[in-house]
Amino acid sequence: MIYLTQLRAQLERSFSPLACECTLTGDNSLTVKLYHPVSGQVDLVVSGLSVANLRTPEAVLALIEELRYELESNGLHRPETS
Repeated sequence: MIYLTQLRAQLERSFSPLACECTLTGDNSLTVKLYHPVSGQVDLVVSGLSVANLRTPEAVLALIEELRYELESNGLHRPETS
């Protein structure tokens, strides 16, 4: 299993400039929140992720791809245009 601090750091690298908050609940499910560090605007919150499924680097990469898809699908995270 990956440590939450490692997971958060990897997610922040993958979704920069967004910040990430990872919260573990009593039933060992994970909530991931991606947000703008300055404004606090939340772009994505996903709850109920199984920590047991994050045992390998490949599983973490699959999570990153799933979060990237969700982020792009929700329409909130759009490149700023001038």
